[in-house]
Amino acid sequence: MSLFNHLLSRALPLWLLFFINFLVLLGKSQQEVLQVQVGIVLDTNATLAALSLRAINMSLSEFYNTHNGFKTRIVLNIRDSKRTVVGAAASALYLIKKREVVAIIGPGNSMQAPFLINLGNQSQVPIISFSASSPVLDSLRSPYFIRATHDDSSQVHAISAIIESFRWREVVPIYADNEFGEGILPYLVDAFQEINVRIRYRSAISVHSTDDLVKKELYKLMTMPTRVFIVHMLPDLGSRLFSIAKEIGMMTKGYVWIVTNGIADQMSVMGESSLENMHGVLGVKTYFSRSKELMYLETRWRKRFGGEELNNFECWGYDTATALAMSIEEISSNVNMSFSQTKRNTSRDDTGTDLDDLSFALSGPKLLQALATVSFKGVAGRFQLKNGKLEATTFKIVNIEESGERTVGFWKSKVGLVKSLRVNQTGIKISHSSHRLRPIIWPGDTIFVPKGWEFPTNAKKLRIAVPKKDGFNNFVEVTKDANTNAPTITGFCIDVFDTAMRQMPYAVPYEYIPFETPDGKPRGSYDEMVYHVFLGEFDGAVGDTTILANRSTYVDFALPYSETGIVVVVPVKDEREKGKWVFLKPLTRELWFLTAASFLYIGIMVWIFEYQASGDFRKQSIINKISNVFYFSFSTLFFAHMRPSESIFTRVLVVVWCFVLLILTQSYTATLTSMLTVQELRPTVRHMDDLRNSGVNIGYQTGSFTFERLKQMGYKESRLKTYDTPQEMHELFLKKSSNGGIDAAFDEVAYVKLFMAKYCSKYTIIEPTFKADGFGFAFPLGSPLVPDLSRQILNITEGETMKAIENKWLLGEKHCLDSTTSDSPIRLDHHSFEALFTIVFVVSMLLLLAMLVCRRYRQESKSGEINANNSPTDGNMRAPPNQPTDDNMRAPTSPPIDDQVLEPPGPALNEADDQDQLLNDEVNVGDRNEVDIIVEVDPTLVHRRNLITSKTIPTRRAALFSRIKSA
Repeated sequence: MSLFNHLLSRALPLWLLFFINFLVLLGKSQQEVLQVQVGIVLDTNATLAALSLRAINMSLSEFYNTHNGFKTRIVLNIRDSKRTVVGAAASALYLIKKREVVAIIGPGNSMQAPFLINLGNQSQVPIISFSASSPVLDSLRSPYFIRATHDDSSQVHAISAIIESFRWREVVPIYADNEFGEGILPYLVDAFQEINVRIRYRSAISVHSTDDLVKKELYKLMTMPTRVFIVHMLPDLGSRLFSIAKEIGMMTKGYVWIVTNGIADQMSVMGESSLENMHGVLGVKTYFSRSKELMYLETRWRKRFGGEELNNFECWGYDTATALAMSIEEISSNVNMSFSQTKRNTSRDDTGTDLDDLSFALSGPKLLQALATVSFKGVAGRFQLKNGKLEATTFKIVNIEESGERTVGFWKSKVGLVKSLRVNQTGIKISHSSHRLRPIIWPGDTIFVPKGWEFPTNAKKLRIAVPKKDGFNNFVEVTKDANTNAPTITGFCIDVFDTAMRQMPYAVPYEYIPFETPDGKPRGSYDEMVYHVFLGEFDGAVGDTTILANRSTYVDFALPYSETGIVVVVPVKDEREKGKWVFLKPLTRELWFLTAASFLYIGIMVWIFEYQASGDFRKQSIINKISNVFYFSFSTLFFAHMRPSESIFTRVLVVVWCFVLLILTQSYTATLTSMLTVQELRPTVRHMDDLRNSGVNIGYQTGSFTFERLKQMGYKESRLKTYDTPQEMHELFLKKSSNGGIDAAFDEVAYVKLFMAKYCSKYTIIEPTFKADGFGFAFPLGSPLVPDLSRQILNITEGETMKAIENKWLLGEKHCLDSTTSDSPIRLDHHSFEALFTIVFVVSMLLLLAMLVCRRYRQESKSGEINANNSPTDGNMRAPPNQPTDDNMRAPTSPPIDDQVLEPPGPALNEADDQDQLLNDEVNVGDRNEVDIIVEVDPTLVHRRNLITSKTIPTRRAALFSRIKSA
């Protein structure tokens, strides 16, 4: 026992020493943790601010639990801004002066931010806001303002993509009348200008407006034709707006409502009744990818706070606290976290303020630099500041329904609208098609896309100006009733406009207002009428108004509905060929000589072929031969010969030659007809340049733009004469320039066609045709009527309706539609028929060659037969096969050959060539006396032989027949 007590007494100081050392080390570790003061300025009584404070506290708690080795700890100093700008400013000033905070998280909205930003810039205290999203704050140019959220301007391209995809041409923004609402407007205007969308009206509603004031503003919007509204405000004012809009009937079929993320991101804090009032609204919502960090936070959030849903601002607040803790820890080792003790101004007289003795934070520049470079993967995505703010690359397009929201698509920067983010994108902007979104339920519980523009039932009628003119009333005519003085407007242009307006998908009330003076005279030119549309006196102009570049700067034109172009009309002169030698003019001199030479050539070739084939031809005298040959050659022009030629070569040649003559004669006939008829319409002037050089007068229609066009082309004003009607135009032509008239008229195709329908036999159109865009209907710049009316005009012009209207007002113009004449008909020359004459020559040469080859072959065949007949015959020669051998057979008698008149040998023997073999057989039979064989010959063959030999057999063959007779 004494030993135990002894050991215990010896070890007690040692245990006591260890315990004391542990307490010292523990106290030392607690002293090494640096507590950093950070302020928070929020509307603590607001639901959103309360949830954001929960997220900030949860972020710091979880961050330091996982980073317990950090030497710094953030201590939050929370101040309530009382939902006022002054309260926020006072809270921030208190935190800087009394608490000496190194940074301030807040304020809760954009209205409270400007003073805090200036205060932070002066005291070098970073102001970090995760809910002030107005782009106006960037204009303060303060480096100590950090936006830990997305700028409102980043969503305007998503909104414009939706507007463009459905082809709406006009929108009306409805926004809160404060810094938050106004900040997005300049960016909306720029985005809509890029897609040619007009902002018809801007509706600003104060957050302090009563329900009656809001209802009055909405009633004002109902009287406008625009039905596409973009709402940019916070949920409190937005809930009231949609409740009143539903009450007065603005949430029905035909309306389009699009809300920005100011409402879409906070729908979780809105009640079910508010969502019911917003049924059919489209929303642009900030999109966070479903990362594991976000899913873990949602799980912990539900465990700690029950059924509260985590929204975007709570995620940004969570990441803001994490970024600030990391930045403070980074600079804590070499930066003093205190404030400067030197007062900038210690004066406390009547002119001093609380800001005069405001000190500044020594850690400000380093902390600002650390915040600018911090980067980590947070619950709201990658936290990395660029130019002092987070950048948004993706937005979600939602369709609000009574039960909540439904995703219909996404918008991605550099891509556009897409149905799903899982589909691989090509990087091409594809936001021009509404098919890039899923089906949408629109207000009125309909799936049909609203037009976005329609006339309200209580709207006034459109005032449409029509020109008052004295001539060409087929296009527009203004008449007045003698009793009521009420105007009646008729004409081709009026019928086209009325037809197009009847086919519009919505009703458009309008009335025609004549553009005239009180006494019924034309009020001015077409340019002046268009300019009054620009000034707003009229809502449009309908008539024969030509679309011109200078007019398009004041108004928008629908698509043209008439033919385009400007032409020159001149009289025609009768230059019909009346000379006695007119029949020679269709062909040139060279072609006449070539044709005559071809006839001679064909005659010579026929002579050669017939001389070789016909004995009768050789018997004729030389004069008869020449006359027959050339009569045969020239007569092929008119008829076919009853008696065919003897030679097959002649027949082939004549066939080819007749084909050539057919083409030649038909071409001659057509050209001669053209010379005797078409040349009656030969213009007095061939080209527009001739008018400039000749110095004649040119006419143009009164009030037409062609006057300025002629002056631009270099024509003197003194040479230009006006006309009002087609009859007056004709009278000026009759006077001619020498008597104060005109020699040409410069006008549009539509007017010229109407003029030519009556005087087409006296006038014609010459080249060139000048550019013009035809008639079009004029409306104010940006009018949504223009695209819809243009589509209806296309439907009319492509169908049968336009033909019916033209037949009603412009009947007869088709008869002179192609009255434009060219120069005199082209005379035919030898170059046009070179191929035909070449074919004739080649064929004739080939036939001549074939004839010579045949002749040579026959001569060689005859020589061989004669040699065979003169050779010794066999005494035992037998009778030919199938020949009778009766001993009593006797040879028939024949007339004496000596009495026959024999012709000298010549080519005529060719006709008896088929009898040569028969004669040789008879000779051989006569030589068979040695065997006393008597051959009986058919009398018919003998008679035929006698006929042939009496005319053509030569002396040599007569001797052979004598031998046969003697035998």
